[in-house]
Amino acid sequence: MAEKLTLSKSDRQKVWWRSTFLQGSWNYERMQNLGWAYALIPAIKKLYTTKEDQAAALERHLEFFNTHPYVAAPILGVTLALEEEKANGAEIDDAAIQGVKIGMMGPLAGIGDPVFWFTIRPILGALGASLAQTGNIVGPLIFFFGWNLIRMAFLWYTQEFGYKAGSEITKDMSGGILQDITKGASILGMFILAVLVQRWVSINFTVNLPAKQLSEGAYVVFPKGSVTGAELKGILGQALGGMSLDKYQTQTLQGQLDALIPGLMGLLLTFLCMWLLKKKVSPITIIIALFAVGILARLAGIM
Repeated sequence: MAEKLTLSKSDRQKVWWRSTFLQGSWNYERMQNLGWAYALIPAIKKLYTTKEDQAAALERHLEFFNTHPYVAAPILGVTLALEEEKANGAEIDDAAIQGVKIGMMGPLAGIGDPVFWFTIRPILGALGASLAQTGNIVGPLIFFFGWNLIRMAFLWYTQEFGYKAGSEITKDMSGGILQDITKGASILGMFILAVLVQRWVSINFTVNLPAKQLSEGAYVVFPKGSVTGAELKGILGQALGGMSLDKYQTQTLQGQLDALIPGLMGLLLTFLCMWLLKKKVSPITIIIALFAVGILARLAGIM
């Protein structure tokens, strides 16, 4: 019986070090896939001996991948465990490995920004800046070394956590644990995607619709001639009470859409992009088309 292939601590450390360059070759089509594949090369070379197997492993890790660069570490750990079991003969297909990556990267991406960009980094920056303002060289050193120690330690220990957790997952492939985890992570990822769509996808139309004439009592009726103090006080009271200062209320296409369903056009645009991707339209083509439509709509005064 052949000896079981196992990734040593040294092998996993090589992957850990390479993962710090995850975004070194970022691209618009598959985003972090090149950095991801680069990080896994030491493990692939250790687990697969033939050029054909190495090329196949590298090819399956050149698929789309994108998440926060620091929380990619636990996904790397799980992937290492899955590749290790696959190299030892376990029936793990490429779709299962890719499914775990996709299922985990969405939910974890929503954690990275609040923890690192919005909490740890501002705290260290404020501490370092307060010391630097007094001329203390320790200030920038605290920020530089503190940030990198936290970052590197997090990458290593969460990668190890993912590796050990992934090893447990692969022991019960037939029991459906992997499928359940992937399904649960995908559902959570859909919720996070919905939040991101509402926050980041914005379409504002500048088209004006015919003005609407308000009924009597909905707008302020100004007296003719000079206005006394009491009349002015009454007018101000009516305006503060919510009455319109004009008999006609301007209407916009965007206002009508927001009254119907806020963020509707952003949601429809997201669905359109997803449909185009499903139809194998290149992401680069979609991005260029969005730029072109946006520029033309702006020139035409539509948006």
